[in-house]
Amino acid sequence: MPKPVLLFGYGNLSRGDDALGPLLLEYIETHYGLDAIEILSDFQLQIEHALDLENRNLVLFVDASVASVDAFDFTVLEPARDKSYTTHAMSPAAVLDVYQSIKKQTPPPCFLLSIKAEKFELGEGLSANAEHNLAKACSFAGQLLGNPDVDFWLKQANAA
Repeated sequence: MPKPVLLFGYGNLSRGDDALGPLLLEYIETHYGLDAIEILSDFQLQIEHALDLENRNLVLFVDASVASVDAFDFTVLEPARDKSYTTHAMSPAAVLDVYQSIKKQTPPPCFLLSIKAEKFELGEGLSANAEHNLAKACSFAGQLLGNPDVDFWLKQANAA
């Protein structure tokens, strides 16, 4: 039986700031109890990841983003068939759309934590700014996971 909360970080540890998603997962694994939390990491989202949403109460996707204005953004996800639907790597919204299509039901409440990134060079480490942003995002994610209630998470998303 899957754990009620899925924390899904994606990115490449060998590509500088692209490692932010998996690094947040590493932080959560070492600093928080995982009794009700399942951690899943991959380089990118794939169509098969839609099945990982099954029987969850909450899902948090975590990724690096050059579009973030602040240290991180926290948003509610809705199913959407976008252009990534037919590519090798998918957006979280497209994964939700696949889930809805194959399961014939609404996906669980899903959220995206986008951490501001700037450098994605192969073989590079984290930039100083990304390291600072990761620390802020880890603290925020800890608050979310400490209160795994959809209403609390929605209030946090609406406050952003």
